[in-house]
Amino acid sequence: MNFELSGKVTVLAERLTAFMEEFVYPNESRLHAEVEANRHHGDPWAPVALMEELKSQARARQLWNLFLPESPLGAGLNNLEYAPLCEIMGRSPVAPEVFNCSAPDTGNMEVLARYGTPEQQQQWLQPLLDGRIRSAFAMTEPDVASSDATNVEARIIRDGDSYVITGRKWWTSGAPDSRCKILIVMGQTMPDHPDVHRRQSMILVPMDTPGLSRLRSLRVFGYDHAPHGHGELDFDGVRVPASNLLLGEGRGFEIAQGRLGPGRIHHCMRLIGLAERALELMCKRSLTRVAFGRPIADQGVTRERIADARILIDQARLLVLSAADLMDRLGNKRALKEIAMIKVAAPYMACQVLDWAIQAHGGAGVSDDFPLAAAWAAARTLRLADGPDEVHRNQIARLELSRYKTRA
Repeated sequence: MNFELSGKVTVLAERLTAFMEEFVYPNESRLHAEVEANRHHGDPWAPVALMEELKSQARARQLWNLFLPESPLGAGLNNLEYAPLCEIMGRSPVAPEVFNCSAPDTGNMEVLARYGTPEQQQQWLQPLLDGRIRSAFAMTEPDVASSDATNVEARIIRDGDSYVITGRKWWTSGAPDSRCKILIVMGQTMPDHPDVHRRQSMILVPMDTPGLSRLRSLRVFGYDHAPHGHGELDFDGVRVPASNLLLGEGRGFEIAQGRLGPGRIHHCMRLIGLAERALELMCKRSLTRVAFGRPIADQGVTRERIADARILIDQARLLVLSAADLMDRLGNKRALKEIAMIKVAAPYMACQVLDWAIQAHGGAGVSDDFPLAAAWAAARTLRLADGPDEVHRNQIARLELSRYKTRA
């Protein structure tokens, strides 16, 4: 395997790094302050003017829509080429949106690019690609264990030229955002189908559709992630045109697999960047913080943690690059095990590295003076999002055992 960066990717990585240093890192605190000002005035979900300025700067420098492999709508990069760029963006929680490469919009744009009709693409994909609107993906439900997606109970019932949607969703990331204009909703269209994986479908639901209500925003370890956030939604007889259905009835799981593979690897790429920044902060802090008469960098336990962090990050990176390479060469379906492996390994690694970095910072590490506490909350959440560790480990074990069952 050759993971050396191509000339094109090297240039993009240099330009992206320079942009991060000039525009993103210096503005992180300003972006947070603007959100807090909006919160003080009663609307934390209002657009942040500085973010829109940064997006304009990124687009003018052609650092825009770098994802979307196998599509002329993106930058023409495959998964392996996108990985180091996604890692750079992952170093800051605000960076992915600056470059129009943030979840869940990336996954939704991939769904629309792969499965949307020309009319759906014109109405919703193009505004998303332009960064004029945002979107959300509604699958998880409060009343069932949604780690098993066959449990999803929301109903999508055909009624003439329409579908009527009834149910409740939560952890719908992006739903509280005032810029969120479109949902992709997963629910049952054929609840009695003998194949449990053919009972679900996906459908497009505009946020202003009558009967759709934002019940509340949800906090993650105390963070509301405004202006993006996570919402609980109620669908009370929500009626949309039948043409809003994606791909066809009973094909929800097919779409989900097409969406979640790239989405999972993007999360892992960003987590590597997050862990790299945590290690960087840990090293700088340990060199300047003195305890018991000497810098804590001279303490054996600190050096051991720094060394272990370096090993864990590089291990995870190689695993992610290997999965990206396999996805590019053989397709997402053939890379199921590798995608599951990185989805377990990368969040676990990031949580551990962040924990050590927090420890090196002392009390400051759990405050808002440094980005570590919020970063840990995000990394810990990703051990649940897009499938919990237990589901992925079960899949890895099944795939591994199948090799020996076949031989037997």
